[in-house]
Amino acid sequence: MATATNKITVRIIADHTPENPRTSDVLGMMVCAPGRHNLGDDNAKQYALEIIYKHLSEKTLEMMHFDPDYLPDVERALQKTEQVILLPLYLYDHGGITMRTTPFRCPWDSGKVGFIFISKAAARTEFGWKRLTAGRITTLQTYLEGEVETYDQYLTGDVWGYEVVHDGEVVESCWGFFGHDPIQNGIVDHLSDGAAEVIRLGKFEHTYQ
Repeated sequence: MATATNKITVRIIADHTPENPRTSDVLGMMVCAPGRHNLGDDNAKQYALEIIYKHLSEKTLEMMHFDPDYLPDVERALQKTEQVILLPLYLYDHGGITMRTTPFRCPWDSGKVGFIFISKAAARTEFGWKRLTAGRITTLQTYLEGEVETYDQYLTGDVWGYEVVHDGEVVESCWGFFGHDPIQNGIVDHLSDGAAEVIRLGKFEHTYQ
């Protein structure tokens, strides 16, 4: 959709070749079960196992009947270390895929696919914290939920770019904004004043050109 204001036209356009946000600077580690979809982070499971073997004794793992190749066992053991903040991951797969941290209603096309976590040591280093209070743990959980939301936007194609056209010529453009709202996803902050005003007035629509 092209909307003109004072000869300025703003186009909000779907980004069909977005960068995987999991390859960017993320705080959480996403572990997903192998399947027909290549999901999660490449080295996340290995990192989880390193934490497990460092903080749980061989005897404890034997008593748990721990199988490092069985993802539910990895999640259970990782939680037992008490060294991480962890959230479950659920996938809905029906004509496309979508992910979140809470279960979907449909039991046939959805299920648990893995988990996302951050080590408490990494969190203390990242934020300069000496202690992890209940409030800080909640902050970390919210942060992880945000990473999952961004990844879901990538999986569902909810990634956008813009073009600003003046007198028939593209004078501004940028891509890779996650989420459809151009105010919340940061597009408006990248625009010149005139183009930003078009966005704030709501004189735009999205297009999958």
